[in-house]
Amino acid sequence: MSHRPLAVTGVCIGAVTAGLLATTALTEPENGGRGDSVPNSGKARSELRDQRRDQAQPGPAGGPAGEGAREIPFGAFLGSGPEGVWRMAGLKRWLGGREPRVGHTYLPGDLWSNIEGRPDFLYPWAKWRDARKNRLFVLNVPMLERNEADVPDAEVDRLLTAGADGRFDGHFRTLARRLVGLGLEDAVLVLGWEMNGTTYTHRCKPNPGAWKAYWQRIVTTMREVPGQRFRFDFAPARGEDAIGWTKCYPGDRYVDIVGMDSYDQPPGEEFKEHVRQPYGLQHQIDFAARHGKPVSYPEWGLFRGGDNPAYVRGMLNWIRQHRPVYHTITDYCPHGVWRCGKNPDSARVFRRTMSAPQPEPTPSRKPAQSATPSTTPSVTPSATGSRKPSASTEPSTRPSAKPSTVPSTRPSTDPSAKPSWPPSWKPAPSSGRDFCLNLGDWLQRLLGGGRFCFRHGPYVPQHGGTSASR
Repeated sequence: MSHRPLAVTGVCIGAVTAGLLATTALTEPENGGRGDSVPNSGKARSELRDQRRDQAQPGPAGGPAGEGAREIPFGAFLGSGPEGVWRMAGLKRWLGGREPRVGHTYLPGDLWSNIEGRPDFLYPWAKWRDARKNRLFVLNVPMLERNEADVPDAEVDRLLTAGADGRFDGHFRTLARRLVGLGLEDAVLVLGWEMNGTTYTHRCKPNPGAWKAYWQRIVTTMREVPGQRFRFDFAPARGEDAIGWTKCYPGDRYVDIVGMDSYDQPPGEEFKEHVRQPYGLQHQIDFAARHGKPVSYPEWGLFRGGDNPAYVRGMLNWIRQHRPVYHTITDYCPHGVWRCGKNPDSARVFRRTMSAPQPEPTPSRKPAQSATPSTTPSVTPSATGSRKPSASTEPSTRPSAKPSTVPSTRPSTDPSAKPSWPPSWKPAPSSGRDFCLNLGDWLQRLLGGGRFCFRHGPYVPQHGGTSASR
């Protein structure tokens, strides 16, 4: 289409400009005020729909969207050693300045000397924890050495029995003293995690009775160390696995938190199946409530379902609903969202939901201010009832796109923000130049032209009178 300027002269400036800008306010897209159109591709529409769904999730107790998730301490497993500490700054930047408040690591389970918590291993975490009072340190503690060495069940049975008899008390006493000495006396200790599975030597199934007695012995030993304020987190893997995890529960006196590790597996399952399966997420919530314990999610993430944003969305909504003491996503491939480039869609959902709230953008123009500038002549409606912009400079609600068909010829009261000329102002002689504004595509289609122009000059009446400004 051709692009021709639209010329307007003299006193029409105020009225026409006001009308145009008011129309702009009525029709401006809801995408940050940039005027960008929403792409027509199916993928873009799907992403926009997902974004609105993520942002529209209600907070706890009817709170604002996303607010509940931001209040719950969260973190990510980013590495066991010092690298796990310094990577948290990068995660914070990725989340737009929202700080991970939970530092999470694992004691090596190869040797008793490492399970005792070597000071050089713990020191970087202690330094990180000490930097801010609202931080939480979560430490996974193996119950037996050679923890991932495929030890046979008969040997596991023997070791659990030895632990229940007090053979390993000294190792855990040393660990407790070192934690207290480094200022980590309030750590959350995830002791013997995923005991209902088959991965670790500290598994429960070979001898559940000895396992529970051994847990009780460890907790009692560590609580005897002066200065400690540890919380012990009982965290099975979601589902029944090798044994129903409730059969391994050591008793309320020895547990502070009922956690659960939950990954997106087996493949093909929807999140709702993770909730309602035996020994699943709902079972955890109900069990913890019956025993008067809060919940946690020390490990969660993607796994056999690939890049699965629906799972990430479901888990974050579950967390927002049930308000655990903390949650930490496992952030390396194939589980993660920040450090794993294989899961871009899941990363987008996590980042959008968990990022720090950004300040509202300042509108580039305010219709009321532009409609009634202090240097534009006031426009008195004619007796014929011509349309005019609203007298209010800044409507409290979004202005109606359809003005009244029978406007009054003059406001009943003189609005406080009614434009007026300073008494000494005189229109300058016309310079012979036009002043033009480039219009957006949508306004070009509305007005039939590419630019809106006006000429600044004295008013020349068509039916007599003077040239004074009106």
